[in-house]
Amino acid sequence: MKKSTLIFFNKIREQLWFRPLFFSILSIAAALLAQQADGTFLNDKVPDIKSESIQDLLNTISSSMLVIATLAVASMLSAFSNADSIATPRSFKIVITDDVSQNALSIFIGAFIFSIVATVALDNSYYNKAGRFILFLSTLSFFAVVIITFLWWVDSISRLGRLEHIISQVEKVATKSLSVYVKNPLLKGKAISNNISNEIPIFSTKNGYVQYLNMAVLQTYAEEININIRLNCLPGKYVQPNTTIAYISAANNIEIKNITQKVNETFHVGHTRAFDDDPRFGLTVLSEIASKALSSGINDPGTAIQIIGSHERLFFLWNKPVEEGEESTVQHDRIEVPTLVIKDLFEDAFRPIARDGANNIEVMQRLQKTFYALETIDQQEIKEAANEHSYEAFKRFEKATNFKNDIERLKEVSLFNKNT
Repeated sequence: MKKSTLIFFNKIREQLWFRPLFFSILSIAAALLAQQADGTFLNDKVPDIKSESIQDLLNTISSSMLVIATLAVASMLSAFSNADSIATPRSFKIVITDDVSQNALSIFIGAFIFSIVATVALDNSYYNKAGRFILFLSTLSFFAVVIITFLWWVDSISRLGRLEHIISQVEKVATKSLSVYVKNPLLKGKAISNNISNEIPIFSTKNGYVQYLNMAVLQTYAEEININIRLNCLPGKYVQPNTTIAYISAANNIEIKNITQKVNETFHVGHTRAFDDDPRFGLTVLSEIASKALSSGINDPGTAIQIIGSHERLFFLWNKPVEEGEESTVQHDRIEVPTLVIKDLFEDAFRPIARDGANNIEVMQRLQKTFYALETIDQQEIKEAANEHSYEAFKRFEKATNFKNDIERLKEVSLFNKNT
């Protein structure tokens, strides 16, 4: 499946209406297909289930499922609102895609639809002996699934809007995005080189954040008209009509207007950033939660310390060796791709915490210990960034407090002090 198609499908799948609609269709099919057992060998082998017995079960399901579905929606909306208030509005995208809650709501609605359709069919003598038996088994199955799902959902909804769960979910999507990037930083294109001459800038025709680059389509187009392309932005960057998104070089005369249109069609631009192809966004959202926790109105340094630990785990993804293979092969040889700057990732992750927690010795000590740990990663850019941010964080703390003992304590555990 092409990635553009997969992204479109994922966006549809994340909508709250998609799974309930899917389960409703399955429920209608289950209620009506039970009649297909009539006229088969099952007529002589199954017991004769009275319609009244099935009707009682269906009435129980129909009378309770709508209430439970309404309760589920109310609980989910409360959790979504809580995510905005205690974390950051950017975490809403993650909370709303919680699989457990969406599956539970879908099953509750699907069971309600099943009971209504089956009741109408039963009242109109749609089923014979075998059909009633299959419907009876289907109804018992729905009943069991609903009970198990309800218990599972109650356990999940109790955590859905909690800050610790939100942090865990944000770290999870950030880990996924960053892991994919570390394995394939060039998007299966080529590294930036200096051998492209007569470069022609291509400007954006849209306003918004780059969410996804369709490298396959861009490669095909470059081959068709015999050009080389050097990208000037990655997912997560904000572009507008004066932003150069790429440079091209061609051996022949080209129609720049048409090329500009075609190149822009491969850049998916939206009003907000997306987690999937933007590793920096996950770091930014985690730092926003930490900054909010460090505000004077909340004053929760423990949350900031927890998020520093999340950042440390994310950066240690660079410490894992990448095996040569499919991820590192060049498939788009006409496209040169820039890489993320480690310094920018450090600023996304640590600068807001160092700024907003500058007067808190516990937060700053944890931050310095993290820089000390990250400096052990065998990458020169990370080592330099860790030392630089260690020094800046210490200077922020030194300026924010006049208590000499705390200043000395922090200096003892600071990375920059070890390397001077």
